[in-house]
Amino acid sequence: MMFKYIKFSVSISVISWIVGMIINAFLKKTEFYTKHLSNLNFIKSKFLNKIIGIFVFKWIVKNTPFKFFNQKLTVKKKIEKSELISLRNDMTASEIDHLIGFAFVTVFAIVKFVDFNFLFGLMIMLANIMLNLYPSLLQQENKRRIDRLLKKI
Repeated sequence: MMFKYIKFSVSISVISWIVGMIINAFLKKTEFYTKHLSNLNFIKSKFLNKIIGIFVFKWIVKNTPFKFFNQKLTVKKKIEKSELISLRNDMTASEIDHLIGFAFVTVFAIVKFVDFNFLFGLMIMLANIMLNLYPSLLQQENKRRIDRLLKKI
């Protein structure tokens, strides 16, 4: 039974990436996206990011097969301002994709909680946090680093 929960949780979280990309494709064309969504910043504190494990998650992404998922989001040693801006835009798109995916999967978890299937709902949320929320928070951390670089240039 537990394996079924884990399998569904991971599957729906991965499917949510596609849902996020589709919805984000429409959102990118709106003024709301450029004014509000492109500058989201949930956790500004490096200390808090460290406590919740963003830097551990970053290591996992850099040193496991996850590094092959979105290869547009890599930085060369020498990079120009226009490339940094383009990279920041790509990171923003990825961040919003994951946030939309997070909201999508959260609906499934809420349904399971309402059905009093707490273990299933919890498994869905754990997979959702690892596969959608943490990548989004990591993109926000990376965007802050890019913003600091852009100020120096």
